[in-house]
Amino acid sequence: MPSSSASTPQTGSQSLRVLAHPLRSRLLARLRVHGPGTATELAEALGTNSGATSYHLRILEESGRVRDTGTGTGRRRVWEAVALPARESAEPDADADETAAARWLEYDLVQYVAERTDRWIEQQDGWPTPWRTACGLDDHDVLVTTEQLSAMAEELAEVLQRYRRVGAGSPGARRVAVYTTVLPVDPAPRTA
Repeated sequence: MPSSSASTPQTGSQSLRVLAHPLRSRLLARLRVHGPGTATELAEALGTNSGATSYHLRILEESGRVRDTGTGTGRRRVWEAVALPARESAEPDADADETAAARWLEYDLVQYVAERTDRWIEQQDGWPTPWRTACGLDDHDVLVTTEQLSAMAEELAEVLQRYRRVGAGSPGARRVAVYTTVLPVDPAPRTA
């Protein structure tokens, strides 16, 4: 039977503290990218033990980040990720611990993206030319106002949402990860 604990992911400082743990962030990323799995399967994939994995999955479940699918048998629970909010970040009035947790999550995501990008670079020759052409790194410089930046971010999110399941049922469809990083090039404006 699926768990009925937190159905909506927590946000704010409690969520940041739950997610600011290396194994928990990796478990959540693994479930988001590869789909449902048991503690044993996840432990094997992440090079840890099933006891630690089970413990951290329960913490993620309590915070509403993962849930039991109800498809397992006996003690063999099958876990899946719950949809995440767009971005985890500390509130402007956050305390030092919350700010540190948010910063750790940002650095952890950068490391994770770098590892996945390294893997793509090493494995890209095994993919057909159209995939090699469309995948990989790209950068674009744009000049925008604050309002235009917000509109651009919303449009990119809408495009990605539109393509989330468009390939479902197609034998040639493959999952891809799209990471967006919007960073200012110019120095920060001075505040009075």
